[in-house]
Amino acid sequence: MAGKLYLCATPIGNLEDITCRVLRTLKEVDLIAAEDTRNSIKLLNHFEIKTPMTSYHEYNKIEKAYQLVDKLREGKNIALITDAGTPGISDPGEDLVRICYEEGIEVTSLPGAAACITALTMSGLPTRRFAFEAFLPRDKKERAAILLELKDETRTIIIYEAPHHLVKTLEELYDTLGDRQISICRELTKRYEEKMRTTLSDSLVYYGENEPRGEYVLVIHGKTFEELAEEARKSWEDMSLEEHMQVYESQGTPRKEAMKLVAKDRGMSKRDVYQALLKEE
Repeated sequence: MAGKLYLCATPIGNLEDITCRVLRTLKEVDLIAAEDTRNSIKLLNHFEIKTPMTSYHEYNKIEKAYQLVDKLREGKNIALITDAGTPGISDPGEDLVRICYEEGIEVTSLPGAAACITALTMSGLPTRRFAFEAFLPRDKKERAAILLELKDETRTIIIYEAPHHLVKTLEELYDTLGDRQISICRELTKRYEEKMRTTLSDSLVYYGENEPRGEYVLVIHGKTFEELAEEARKSWEDMSLEEHMQVYESQGTPRKEAMKLVAKDRGMSKRDVYQALLKEE
């Protein structure tokens, strides 16, 4: 009988955030696959866990994944952990999970600490809908494309960033998204945890005077539906009503229906559109 892969969430800072279930599982499995064994050994030693450990990281994620799957087929149970947080969230774990499913291996996830949710809940920004971007891609074209997508994102946006890239990322966000409310969290759950509720413009002033330190989670207010509607209305202002009508009529829309659509686009009544069109004729 094949074994099971356990995705075990580890603390993102404070060791007390590990769950009893994760501790029991790490002690009971046959092998622990860790992102960085040098880092994880500190966690295991702290909780007196003697389970054998092997490395599984970005640079061996495919080859090693198949080796781990072979062990799972033999009936071994394996726990996957990262340096901090929940495996499979923007890390090599997602590849191992995918391969396990392709090979018919059972996978389960043991919940626990996650920096994205921790920062979101303390941000004071809308939490019902959010877009988790993790670290923005370093490739310039892909990064620019993602930032452009985020420009009209209505959900709260969550981004991870390292201290040496923070200012550049804030500049790019300001240039692309405009000024937005932002909650900047650093060193979450650790001794020097900090939260700053501010705006993108003010954050650039602050970090122009204060050197970024620690790992950051940026929680950014999405664009409101009212802002989107206002931008849509303004996009028609450089076009005459008749030209606006032609946009729809050229698509085969009957004139009366086109009037309704034009009225909706411009925030006008259909009657006002009709009267204005008569004056243009």
